[in-house]
Amino acid sequence: MAPTAVTHFAPIDPRDLLPTLLDLVDEAGRAILEVYDRGDAKVTLKEDRSPLTEADLASHRILVEGLQRLTPSVPVLSEESQSIPWSERRRWKSFWLVDPLDGTKEFIRRNGEFTVNVAWIEDGVPTLGVVGVPVSKEVFFGGVGGSAYQGNGADPVPLVCETYDGTSSLRVVTSRSHPSPEVEDFLARLAEPERISVGSSLKLCLLAQNRADLYPRLGPTMEWDIAAAHAVLVGAGGLIATVEGEPLLYNKETLLSPWFIARRPGVRVP
Repeated sequence: MAPTAVTHFAPIDPRDLLPTLLDLVDEAGRAILEVYDRGDAKVTLKEDRSPLTEADLASHRILVEGLQRLTPSVPVLSEESQSIPWSERRRWKSFWLVDPLDGTKEFIRRNGEFTVNVAWIEDGVPTLGVVGVPVSKEVFFGGVGGSAYQGNGADPVPLVCETYDGTSSLRVVTSRSHPSPEVEDFLARLAEPERISVGSSLKLCLLAQNRADLYPRLGPTMEWDIAAAHAVLVGAGGLIATVEGEPLLYNKETLLSPWFIARRPGVRVP
C-alpha cells in the first residue's frame, strides 16, 4: 500500500509516539510468532531471490496500516512496498522506514535471530528507532541526540556504549547469513579478534549493549535493514559511518546502503 507523498505537514516529534510504536512492534512480533510456532511457513522468492514468508507480509500489514493511522500525513516505506519511485520519495522530509521481518533466513532456519524494525527518518537521518525481537520478547529503542533503552516491560534498562580501553581482544560481529571475502580480509588485519556471528539488526544492538565492539559491514545491505538499530546504537553513544568516514544517510535514490563500520567509542578501525 503506497502512501500519498506529502511534502509539508505539522511538525511531529516521534518520541511522543513511542508508546504506540512499541505496541505496534509487539503486535507485529506476535503475528510473526503465530507463523513461526506453526513451523510450516510457506516461502516464496522475490525478484532479487531473497525469501519472503507469510510472516513478513502479516507484519508488514500491521505496521504500515498502524503507522498510517497514527500519522496519516507521513509516508511509510516498508521493505515490502519498496516500489515507491524516487520521483516521489525525493520530496519526503520525514517518513517511517520499516523492515517487517529482518532476518527472514534466520526465521526459516528457526534460530530466533530475527527482528521487527521501525525507524523515523528526518532529513536522511534515523532519529528514532524501535527494534523488537519476537522470540525473546525483548525490545530496543532510542535515537539520535537522546538515549537508548532495552526492555520488555515497564522498566526498560538504559543502554550506554562504554569506551573501549584497548586492553582486551576486539569482539567483532559478523553476519551469520551473508559472509564476504572483504570481511575476512578485514578480520585478518586485527590481532586475534573474537568473532561473533549473528543474524539481522541484532548485530548493531549487540554494540549498544556492550556485548560487541566492532561491526564491519562490507557487503550489501538495504536501508530498512539497519535504520532502526542505527538510531538505537547512536542513541546509546555508539558510532556508525561509511568506510570512507562519511555519515550513513537514508532515502537515497538507490535504497542500497554503502559499506559501513559500526563501533563502540575508542575502537580504532584498521
